[in-house]
Amino acid sequence: RSMSTKSTTRDLRRQNRSRVLRAIIVGGETTRGQLAIALDLSLATVANLVGDLTTEGLIHETGVLPSDGGRPTAMLNTRPEGAYFVGADVGEHGVTVALFDLALRPVATTFHNLPSQSATPMDLSNVLFAAIDEVVLQAQIPANVYGVGLGLPGIVESGGGILASESTAETTIYAQSLNWPPIGLHSLYSRADFPIFADNGAKTLATAESWFGAARGINEGLVALLGRGIGLGVISGGRVRQGLASSAGEWGHTKISLGGPLCNCGLRGCLEAYVGGSGIAQRWREAGASPSNNQEESLKELLAAATSGDAIATQVVDETIEILGIGLSNLVNLFNPELIVLGGWAGLGLSEYGLSQISGVTRQNSLNRLGGQFELVPAKLGRDGIALGAALLAVESLIQNPLSLVKPAIRSRQNA
Repeated sequence: RSMSTKSTTRDLRRQNRSRVLRAIIVGGETTRGQLAIALDLSLATVANLVGDLTTEGLIHETGVLPSDGGRPTAMLNTRPEGAYFVGADVGEHGVTVALFDLALRPVATTFHNLPSQSATPMDLSNVLFAAIDEVVLQAQIPANVYGVGLGLPGIVESGGGILASESTAETTIYAQSLNWPPIGLHSLYSRADFPIFADNGAKTLATAESWFGAARGINEGLVALLGRGIGLGVISGGRVRQGLASSAGEWGHTKISLGGPLCNCGLRGCLEAYVGGSGIAQRWREAGASPSNNQEESLKELLAAATSGDAIATQVVDETIEILGIGLSNLVNLFNPELIVLGGWAGLGLSEYGLSQISGVTRQNSLNRLGGQFELVPAKLGRDGIALGAALLAVESLIQNPLSLVKPAIRSRQNA
């Protein structure tokens, strides 16, 4: 055969390997026959690919199905200890880090506080090294950590239109709202012994919800992240949109007023300045209250006061829902989603308080036809979604690239 034919055959086999591995990771236990039907592949092709993945140590047979006199059917699933992945959720108060096995079950988790809300990139770097080392040591796993994924605030730009999850060579973080200068990913966190991946936290949440959460099976959807800041993951054609340089989804900095309050980004009139954590607390403070300096605690206090009948708190919450609904209606009119998922601590808190109210305001401000075509739901994965989605950046790389060698365990910073 010619070299081009060999290359084409090799590429096709690799593509099919990725499809089979993805189907098993996302769908769970299955059989060769079920895979062949679902992926429209011959049983012989699936059998060969299953053999390859078994040799890689990524899948194994988990049992057999009884037969009617014929040969028993073997069940297949991921081999949990076949590879491990670290996911980090970088929030306003600290870093949540989780270590997942190949079944994507959390093996170990930790939370490390940032020294202050005005933490520097070096502060974050120190915390990341300490927290990631901790979960690996805590789990006492063998030496096969495949990679680390980071869910970061701000714009995570890979440059040249390359997805952030595919290459970190040019990845730069632009955290304007944190008043950081542009910083290269490897200046923030790097290791010599395994790959590092990064994306905006809202998009990692959208990835997790798309694979395993409320947006599973959804082709056209939106995953909104509401916390200190506001972000968005846009699911189109079943995949999270990246934009030109992986920076799509900065919904919090769309403008909803001329002038308006000053946003963390330094501009005025941003949606985030009204319904981000600091914006909500500030509006309650201006109404005469004395909320906690911790934004998450402040929102809990506000919602509790409104639930107990406090008139001022109720007015602030109603106004928050009105503004949020207007922001969501803009997305409905732009993207015509079948589903909107609200996540993040503020999104989940507001959903628990008044999901139907948020949905109603959104529909009232959307075009009639589009406003009748979406469903609004809270994030199914709760507060764990960003870290899981960050780990999925590394999982995606494993799906696309055959495991040619066992990755060494994460070394301590002193030895890295």
